[in-house]
Amino acid sequence: MSSGIEVSRDSGVVAAAFARPDKKNAITSSMYEALIDVFERAEADPSIGAVLLSGKGGAFTAGNDVADFLAIATGSANSRNVRDFPGWRFISKLAEFEKPLVAAVQGTAIGIGTTLCFHCDLVYAAPDARFQMPFVDLGLVPEAGSSLLALQRFGRAKAAEFLLLGEAFDAATAHMLGLVNEVAPQERLHEHAMQKAQELAAKPRSALLTARKLMRGDTAALKQRMAEEIDAFSAALATVDARRAFQAFLSGKR
Repeated sequence: MSSGIEVSRDSGVVAAAFARPDKKNAITSSMYEALIDVFERAEADPSIGAVLLSGKGGAFTAGNDVADFLAIATGSANSRNVRDFPGWRFISKLAEFEKPLVAAVQGTAIGIGTTLCFHCDLVYAAPDARFQMPFVDLGLVPEAGSSLLALQRFGRAKAAEFLLLGEAFDAATAHMLGLVNEVAPQERLHEHAMQKAQELAAKPRSALLTARKLMRGDTAALKQRMAEEIDAFSAALATVDARRAFQAFLSGKR
């Protein structure tokens, strides 16, 4: 819990919850490190068949902690190379993870809170879930392969609304567009998502993993796009526009 990630295990499922509710579960570097550790342990443990991601305190996650971005942009972090940032390593792990991923989304799901859902096999959302990818508003560019995956999932017109205009969309819209499998009552959301994750974990493991791999297909294009995104993201972080946007966000002027 000290990392801001709450981890539990139940019937072949590792549940990792963003647990920083006072900041709407904004993800810090230490939280990314904890998530990477969860994924690596789940991969190595033959008793684990799925991972469930959720958030505490009525929110999924407000995305990356903007203070970390500002530290990188101003050079006050250990490195200005985004490839050294734990968030990038977590995104890479999302694309490479071999076991099923399930998400239970309620409330705020901003930035990585939305883009990680593209990598999940099953996503369940409460009626109050609100998805948004406001990268351009912060002087940044899309990440986690979303510049490719959003077009594939939504089509160009809707992808432009969400990635260029940065417009938010609700759970019903996410369900209609195929990002969310089902909208579940908030009081049953986590239980429902956990049940589905346990159903996956109980399937014949080899068949499940092979079927998932076949469904995902060749990931070379995705990994190439993610590499292009991170280079563009690094360049964007160095701009005056991005620094001003981060400072405005942190000062509450936005």
